[in-house]
Amino acid sequence: MIIRTITRAALALTLGFAAPALAHEAEKGPNGGALIDVEGHHIELVAAPDALTFYLTDDKEAPLDPNGAQMTAIVQEAGKTSQLKLVPVKPNKLTAATSAPVGSGAKVVITGSLPDGHKLQGRFVVP
Repeated sequence: MIIRTITRAALALTLGFAAPALAHEAEKGPNGGALIDVEGHHIELVAAPDALTFYLTDDKEAPLDPNGAQMTAIVQEAGKTSQLKLVPVKPNKLTAATSAPVGSGAKVVITGSLPDGHKLQGRFVVP
């Protein structure tokens, strides 16, 4: 019970404080999703009715191979927080199935490390 409370508190801090300082304001990406720049990497979030997909590119828009990435998406919506393990899909996607559509205004944080060990964290608000 205590570990669960600590985990929730850590997630709240991640969503509320840490992420805004790590990424620039979201722009529209080539796949129609919100695009942010995080430490020389571009991450684009596309929310579909049954999945979240993140597209990874470098600073020159070249696809980044996701194999070996250890990334998680944390979704906060309507007072509920869920954590989704992201699965690599070539050539440059990380994806996770959702049990319901993620609605407009939901906060999504992607966090973890890329295959090269580079740690990333980015924050999105679903349009």
